[in-house]
Amino acid sequence: MDAIVVDTIAAISTAPGAGAIAVVRVSGPRASQVLARLAPELGAVEPRMARLTDVRDPTDGELLDHAVVIVHPGPRSYTGEDLVEISVHGGWLGPAMVLEACVSAGARLAEPGEFTRRAYLNGRIDLVQAEAVADLIEGRSPMLRRAALQQLDRGLSDRVAELRDSIVRLEALLVHHLDFPDEDDAPYPVHQIAEEADGVAGRLRQLVETASEGELLREGALAVLAGRPNSGKSTLFNALLGRDQAIVTEIPGTTRDALEATVSLGGFPFRLVDTAGLRESEDRVERMGVEVARRYLAAADVVLLCVEERGPLDPSLRQFVSEAGDRPVIVIWSKSDLAAAACSGVPEGVAGAARVSASTGEGLAELRSLLPTFVYRELVDAPVDAPVLTRARQSRAMRHALAEVEGFARSLREGVGPEVAVAHLRPAETALEELLGVITCEDVIERVFKDFCIGK
Repeated sequence: MDAIVVDTIAAISTAPGAGAIAVVRVSGPRASQVLARLAPELGAVEPRMARLTDVRDPTDGELLDHAVVIVHPGPRSYTGEDLVEISVHGGWLGPAMVLEACVSAGARLAEPGEFTRRAYLNGRIDLVQAEAVADLIEGRSPMLRRAALQQLDRGLSDRVAELRDSIVRLEALLVHHLDFPDEDDAPYPVHQIAEEADGVAGRLRQLVETASEGELLREGALAVLAGRPNSGKSTLFNALLGRDQAIVTEIPGTTRDALEATVSLGGFPFRLVDTAGLRESEDRVERMGVEVARRYLAAADVVLLCVEERGPLDPSLRQFVSEAGDRPVIVIWSKSDLAAAACSGVPEGVAGAARVSASTGEGLAELRSLLPTFVYRELVDAPVDAPVLTRARQSRAMRHALAEVEGFARSLREGVGPEVAVAHLRPAETALEELLGVITCEDVIERVFKDFCIGK
């Protein structure tokens, strides 16, 4: 992919505020000249070797800081261009003054994600890898980090490229068949091409099946705590978070609104929601809280139904379980330390059960490990290097390719002429090329990079 980039950009690439080090990045054709103006005493710098130098204001020569400088000549740099990294002391003022000096020396302020965007435009990474960079920065769970690193190492990209090559092979087999239509013993008869297409479709389908859970890795699965008032929901909410966020009292109906927080459980991300107790009430505010709770429950990926009593669920809670539809409901005996009898078994109609005491910590570790198995079913036992679709854009492209390959195989079996059936293959190939960013349009690029932080 040819990129037309003529200017030089600069940004602070580390988080703002107090810290030991701040890194100012400069990338573009004039990166070395910018460095020369900031550090006139430095002289020639060996590529990728750290050098200690004074950094000065290019307008008046004022000393700004003592810095460690590394030069990465293009194209062997992150952006594919000449890239300079200037490490200075952290804080608010010093790095900002060094950045201002870079602008005075001929650079301009970088836009959000512009360094990674240039890496993509200069062919250093593909679009999937660029998305993985964002996930690696924003990820709040070990499993998303693992998926992002796998994508950054081209695990998903290589699988997609292999699938594209397989589609190209199908086209080649069909062309060969069309070139020798009258041969009785043609090396690749139509039925064999259809069978090979089925194999390609199966491999596409394996990736498509990771999409729903892969996207949850980025957003976090919605886990809603429900139950009657004073059933231990808020106490369990605080215990799973590891901090006191919800108000806990012995007075039923304390929670009037929904509280939401993001937490990693068993290595997977969850959006944990504490809701108002489910009961009929004359209190208008409490009734509004119950309505909010039901809206959250309607959107939940998993429901934690907190129950104090042992034994079968009473009719009102059974009705609630039936209203949950196909979403998994896990019964949580939430005050196990207060009951003399141990609870065992899984009540009828629910997906699972756990015995937990938020006060003593009993059962919390087991619950944290249990929850992902109800939401991230495919990913929990997947190999570490298994590629995963983590974005809607990736899922759309892969589903499009799958539909076209399935249509191709179906057309051949239904007797559609090969010269007509082949029309399915080019759109499938194009969908995978767009997924990787081999071919794409500007608005897709804008959507990918619009949420990046400045300096990355």
